[in-house]
Amino acid sequence: MAAAGRARRGARLSAAALLALPALALLALLALPALPAARGGGGGGGEAQPGFSPPLLLPPGLREELRQRRRDLRRLEAAAGGGEAAAAAGLGCGDLSRATVVSVLGWGFTKVVARAALAGGGTVALKSVHGAGREVRRCVQRYGAPAGCRRLAAYKLLKEVTLLQRLQHPGIVKLHGQCYDNSGDAELRVTAMLELGSPLEMIQLLQTPWEERFKPRQFVMVEGNLKVTDMDDASTEELSCKEDNDCTLDFPTKSFPLKCSVVGKCEGINEKKNLFNAYRYFFTYLLPHSAPPALRPLLSDILNATGDLRYGINETLRAFEKVLHLYKSGLYLQKRPLLLKDYISLKGFRTVEGEDYKCWPSYSHLGCLLSIHSAEEAAAICNSQLQCQSFIVTQHRTWTGRPLASFQSSWTDLIPDTNAVVYIKRSASSGERL
Repeated sequence: MAAAGRARRGARLSAAALLALPALALLALLALPALPAARGGGGGGGEAQPGFSPPLLLPPGLREELRQRRRDLRRLEAAAGGGEAAAAAGLGCGDLSRATVVSVLGWGFTKVVARAALAGGGTVALKSVHGAGREVRRCVQRYGAPAGCRRLAAYKLLKEVTLLQRLQHPGIVKLHGQCYDNSGDAELRVTAMLELGSPLEMIQLLQTPWEERFKPRQFVMVEGNLKVTDMDDASTEELSCKEDNDCTLDFPTKSFPLKCSVVGKCEGINEKKNLFNAYRYFFTYLLPHSAPPALRPLLSDILNATGDLRYGINETLRAFEKVLHLYKSGLYLQKRPLLLKDYISLKGFRTVEGEDYKCWPSYSHLGCLLSIHSAEEAAAICNSQLQCQSFIVTQHRTWTGRPLASFQSSWTDLIPDTNAVVYIKRSASSGERL
């Protein structure tokens, strides 16, 4: 327990020393194996053979599940043209053995993730099998074979590594390297070395500006960007079926009957399952709240259509692109009285930066910093806030290209800035000398 307490306080542990601390199982069971005979990309240990395993006396059901996961992994590698080239570069087992584990970041059904410092500088996220996770526990309850069950879970992580090697996209977390050891016992020990991100909670997303929540990326934050980081449940083929009843999509509140095709596949089931999960886990919570009022009817249409699975992926994408176009272009702004005429503009000045009144959702926790389409929209926002007496349209822009405006409760502390324009309410400036 003392070791677990030290880990909670962020004690720095070597990857090898971590094996000697079984008390950490109470925290996350992050068990990085000793790696004298380990193999993996970039580590100089030779080409790995993920399909190899020593003879095991396993229950028939577990042997069949292992066979299916090996088959899925080989099919995925074959579809992508093999894994040798992708495994040739990046961090490997040597880098892992010299890394220092700093803290556990989180864990789920199958995997546990830790933050580690590399010997040569820099940090990575280490992802390995969660020996006390729900997937391994359920498997052990069913088959009574802990080593075989951990090997079964390792194939999911190998599948994720294979996908990440090939899916190079700014919305997907980067794979820096991998290491696995299958040479000594029944377990296939896998560690993936990934781009380090920070765990993301739904409440954190809801506190961000609506524009940031509109990004089509999820799961971890990396330098301000949301990125997908969990790929092990991705599938490249549809569910097999014998009859239509095999293709029913069941969710806690809804069921969707689908058809079994003549080739024995539930065609479209992956797309529909992903889309409904996106609807119930993300769209429902993130899209409507604090959205521009003129766009809410369109967002409501998207929610209703995806919640009933009337939209497919392509229709949903087109609907989002329409909303995004309206937002970026300013066409969503309803006709309203021109309010900028009620402001005096002073070019070449800005107010002194500092803590001021706060608004929600702001890009700054020190004040009220919002995305706008134009100075006219900023004037309308300022008029709607009792504290606002002036605003500045800054040079900073959001990912959509919209400028940020800083709203202030005063305007008296002005300093020269050739790139800035400060807008002051005429009513606030009456009686004051500009």
